[in-house]
Amino acid sequence: MITIGYNLDHYRFILVQIYLPMSKPKTRWIVIFAILTILQLLVLFKAGNPISDQAETIDKADTAWMIVATAFVLFMTPGLSFFYGGMVSFKNVISTMLQSFIALGVISLLWYLVGFSLAFGDSLGGIIGDPTTFFAFKNVGLNPHPALAPTFPFLLFALFQLKFAIITPALITGSFAERVKFTSYLIFMCLFSLLIYCPLAHWTWHPEGFLRVWGVLDFAGGTVVHMSAGFAALAGAYVLGKREEKQHQPANIPFIILGTGMLWFGWFGFNAGSALAANGLAVQAFATTNMASASAMITWVMFDALVGRKISAMGACIGAVVGLVAITPAAGFVNLGQSIFIGFVAALVSNMAVYYKQKTSLDDTLDVFPCHGLGGIVGMILTAVFAKDVGMVDGNTETIKYHLLALLIVGVFTFGGSYIIFKITGMITRLRVSPEDEQLGLDISQHAETMKISTR
Repeated sequence: MITIGYNLDHYRFILVQIYLPMSKPKTRWIVIFAILTILQLLVLFKAGNPISDQAETIDKADTAWMIVATAFVLFMTPGLSFFYGGMVSFKNVISTMLQSFIALGVISLLWYLVGFSLAFGDSLGGIIGDPTTFFAFKNVGLNPHPALAPTFPFLLFALFQLKFAIITPALITGSFAERVKFTSYLIFMCLFSLLIYCPLAHWTWHPEGFLRVWGVLDFAGGTVVHMSAGFAALAGAYVLGKREEKQHQPANIPFIILGTGMLWFGWFGFNAGSALAANGLAVQAFATTNMASASAMITWVMFDALVGRKISAMGACIGAVVGLVAITPAAGFVNLGQSIFIGFVAALVSNMAVYYKQKTSLDDTLDVFPCHGLGGIVGMILTAVFAKDVGMVDGNTETIKYHLLALLIVGVFTFGGSYIIFKITGMITRLRVSPEDEQLGLDISQHAETMKISTR
């Protein structure tokens, strides 16, 4: 056992790493590692080289901004790990944070191999991309793509979209935190990414995707990311059932504040980056993102005070994130006043949903559906109300009709599909840890790691 400690004011924080003796590997791990090795060799010899840079067709400002925006969005996943990690009980902090962090590796490889092709490859009936179009990033190089990335390298577009694919399954983990078996989560994450996320991205963002052809507006992922995560979280909470110990104190409020700050910072890349250019639209999305989050944060804590609850740091953080969720589909389509109103409405809806959810038997541990699912729904509906030129405020009713239809389709597809994926995963391996392991905590039982704090 190795112990590493350091002092901070009066407190001693001690990280304890437990090393267990190597045991005989189980058959499934031999098979999984063999598949991983085969894939490594396959892409080593089969993948093509990036197409050479054509400088005269590339806008350097757009390229620079998209590199920065891509890094911003990646920063959101570690931010989410702090946000979620601070909310769970102390014995589950590391496991909860790792569930978000591990997506950076798993989804990156899946996206490179076939995920990007399923989402943005040649459209098969507006439903899914041809998996061979960009397999192992074939033909994804340094030249622009006329339809998807006309002014900056196509490879950069693929990397930007990768960061959205990474954070979506990570968002779902909040619903089954403190009781999911880590290996079952890895299986679910892979299946969800390929069977739920990639089709949704194709429907919504590919030029020939059927939702986009209908005129459904989703500037940066209200449907693709937040609604899908929310409905998948609802299915996960239902399938896995309640925790053995439902009541607990959050392990670390400063972690939640830090995670919120990282998410808010990264969200500027998430939304403003979705303009896909360094232009006025990016600035508009940047501004509406900030104002919606500010509005939702203040609305949340003031509503808490109105109904007799304490104004809390956790409430302020959750409110800020709900505002970020709600403005995501609308960020480039609404003005500042409308963005403030969107944050206001989303905060009220999610706040009340969190309160009433606690009176039910559903154990969505970190309120993923009330915050991300309902926040995304509010954002999508209000996008259709306020969107410039095509919204209800301009006398257009077609957009709201298609948005409501899209909400129904996406809700059924993501909840039903995720429910089936959870069941399939449960046939492959046990979904939940044992009651004894849950009591011990997932940090120890799943990862043989723990973080201890003493005040000596």
